[in-house]
Amino acid sequence: MKGELLNALDQIEKEKGISKEILFETIEAALITAYKKNFNENVQNVIVNINRETGEFEVFSRFVVAEEVEDDKVQISLEAAKKLDSKYEIGDFVDTRVTPKNFGRIAALTAKQVVVQRIREAERNLIFEEFSNRESEIVTGTVQRISKGVVHINLGRTEAILLPSEQMATDRYDQGARIKSFILEVKNTTKGPQVLVSRTHPGFIRRLFELEVPEIRDGLVEIRGISREAGSRTKLAVFSVNEDIDPVGSCVGTKGTRVQNIVDELNDEKIDIIEWSEDPVEYIANALRPSKVEKVIYSEDEKAALVVVPDYQLSLAIGKEGQNVRLAAKLTGWKIDIKSETQFKDALNSGEIDLGEDFDVDAEFDFQ
Repeated sequence: MKGELLNALDQIEKEKGISKEILFETIEAALITAYKKNFNENVQNVIVNINRETGEFEVFSRFVVAEEVEDDKVQISLEAAKKLDSKYEIGDFVDTRVTPKNFGRIAALTAKQVVVQRIREAERNLIFEEFSNRESEIVTGTVQRISKGVVHINLGRTEAILLPSEQMATDRYDQGARIKSFILEVKNTTKGPQVLVSRTHPGFIRRLFELEVPEIRDGLVEIRGISREAGSRTKLAVFSVNEDIDPVGSCVGTKGTRVQNIVDELNDEKIDIIEWSEDPVEYIANALRPSKVEKVIYSEDEKAALVVVPDYQLSLAIGKEGQNVRLAAKLTGWKIDIKSETQFKDALNSGEIDLGEDFDVDAEFDFQ
């Protein structure tokens, strides 16, 4: 057992990166508890030493040399101490060997339990460090099980949790199916690392495009904004730092292959890729695609814009249940009001619309 213990500690130190000395100290502390529990629960000061070379276990009862003994469980008189060794002085420690004959069996079992526990802790710490460094990244795993609406995803070394609030309504979670998700947070719990993932977070869209579009990975095309209603529609604003590169075309890909791969991953979620612009008029008009925009009148101070669209484009500009304009407003950070050309003219003539001095009436954008 002694040789096996030393060999096991050497192997653990190499493979798990746990210091052998830390393991020795942890085992010694556990053996003190084991000794008190199995042999002498009334003992006060107990020391357990493991010989680092041979693996021998030794148990000592420790006493303090005192001029006057008040507690014979922890103190020894100077006279008694000097009988053991004339060098002892007041305040010195006297260790008396009290190793039980059958202590080896208890020690071996305790050492094994401690080593197993430390290995588990070390592995948990390594997993926590690995995945905490990967927060906001995409991971691919296999659906392991579904319990009360919570999807458990096998990531290999650990398990990820996909809560109902982070699931897309269009997703199907079949056991054994491979699935991508976005790491929201990694917690270190008493049961080990807990990896929380999402498929609804806007960051999931960002990472999917980074994986699919080399120009984004290389920093030639930047994602400047994302607004999303998961499972239904996403608007993505992109900008090229190189004027020779078309940011929208780069994301769409040849014959739409790049964006289609992402749409397939998202179960046919619609994705509008628009070009970001520092000009609010152009940016707002772009954000309302696929609708055609005739005019954008805006107030910089109020961060509000009135957008005029052709009569036949009004429902498209607003979108189903207001989704298109809602996502455009979230993407740009502007409050957007949409009117058809007829509504705009009627409102001007009736005085319903008072643009005031804050609005730039001349700010128009030719969508074509």
